[in-house]
Amino acid sequence: MMVNRDRLNQGEFILWTGLGLASFIGFWYLAVALGFVPKQFLPAPHQVLLKFIHLLNEPFSGYTLLAHIASSFQRFLYGFVLAVMIGVPLGLLMALSRFANQLITPFFESIRFVAPIAWVPFAALWFGTGIGGPVLVIFMGAFPPVLINTYRGAIHVDKKYLEAAKMLGAGKFRLMTEVLFPAAIPSIIAGLRISAGLGWQSLVGAELIVASSGVGYMMVKGQASIQTDIVMSGMIAIGLIGLLIDVLLRQAEKLAVHYKEI
Repeated sequence: MMVNRDRLNQGEFILWTGLGLASFIGFWYLAVALGFVPKQFLPAPHQVLLKFIHLLNEPFSGYTLLAHIASSFQRFLYGFVLAVMIGVPLGLLMALSRFANQLITPFFESIRFVAPIAWVPFAALWFGTGIGGPVLVIFMGAFPPVLINTYRGAIHVDKKYLEAAKMLGAGKFRLMTEVLFPAAIPSIIAGLRISAGLGWQSLVGAELIVASSGVGYMMVKGQASIQTDIVMSGMIAIGLIGLLIDVLLRQAEKLAVHYKEI
């Protein structure tokens, strides 16, 4: 059961978060102490932390952890920005034009249920270990939520605003940019949060196969050499970066809601 942050003050939220984290680490230490899993495959929390700090300064598979993170984040940004640049305009266009909606929907529905990781074989065949492969996989994970939320936000705009803009001579481009887009911003940003999460997860899956650097690649090399602490360090890095992305988008969502209420 997840704690509803909106119903807790900041102190209570920090307390519950701390208790949850402490319980997790406690069970982790207990599992190590009881020997449920060999220490080679389940190191203690402090050993993983020390390895994490070590990787910040010492290269592994050619790069430090920060360099691997930078490589991963660059790929993520390319795929995510591409998804936003295509998904937002298409969503607005589908909400404005019935013809565009009928034209795009069949193709979109045919690909949006395909898991992003299913595109990895094509990414490997088309791009090898270059940057194009991971970007393709990230795009396929991030694109559907952007388009869907943009469309849903724009389709519910009061028709009277569209009619008023048309009476003032606004064309379709101005209707999209000056009427639909501002009204749909909260929904778009909510979609970006989902999109960013799926894109970041898709990136790691892609890097396990079609990359020569990045956090996912580092984890594969750690697994191959049976260095579980390196694999778990990569998992921590993935979680922290994903959390940071979500926090930033959550703040943007609050600003967008506040802007709409003004």
